[in-house]
Amino acid sequence: MGLRNEQLRWQLAKGLVQALHLERLASRYSRTTVMAVFNLINGGLSIALVSFVALVTQEAFIFPSLGATAFILFYVPLAQPASPRNTLCGHLIGALAGLLSLYLFGLQGHASAFTTGVDLARVGAASLSLGLTGCLMVLLRVAHPPAGATALIVSLGLMPDPAQLPILMAGVGLLLVHAFIMNRLAGIPYPVWSSTTPAPATRMSLQ
Repeated sequence: MGLRNEQLRWQLAKGLVQALHLERLASRYSRTTVMAVFNLINGGLSIALVSFVALVTQEAFIFPSLGATAFILFYVPLAQPASPRNTLCGHLIGALAGLLSLYLFGLQGHASAFTTGVDLARVGAASLSLGLTGCLMVLLRVAHPPAGATALIVSLGLMPDPAQLPILMAGVGLLLVHAFIMNRLAGIPYPVWSSTTPAPATRMSLQ
């Protein structure tokens, strides 16, 4: 799987190089250098797109965990965590777990932990939000690691209003649209919904 992902990353970077007619320039540098520059450009472009929409609308379309999501979408595009299903469901679970934790610990309407500091209630909310997010992602088989950061963003009070949830998910959707377009243009069969790559089976013995 590691070799296949490496080939896909090179295919994606090579497609951009050809589209920009930079083959001669790219031939002077190693494949690793070309792919690193590709991630610099494409990752920056993804976040710039979402940030521009946030600027125009003055809504919170951009939030920190999207950075980690962007990296996954272009670094391992056919992995299960990069699929639209896992990405959307993971962030939704994280946001809902964060909101639930705020209400359970009576922190709705409070200023963020970065303004007031951390107290015992905030410790409880952060712990519950992250634990619940991980638990549900495993149970529902929609693992997406950046969703853990989304849970903390909400439970620490940075996005505490339930009305922000549709905006948060719209930001995730914008990122997925860009990933779909870029991957498909490069010839990579990025999924419309769920990756066809099976998740590795894991068995644990309690004996």
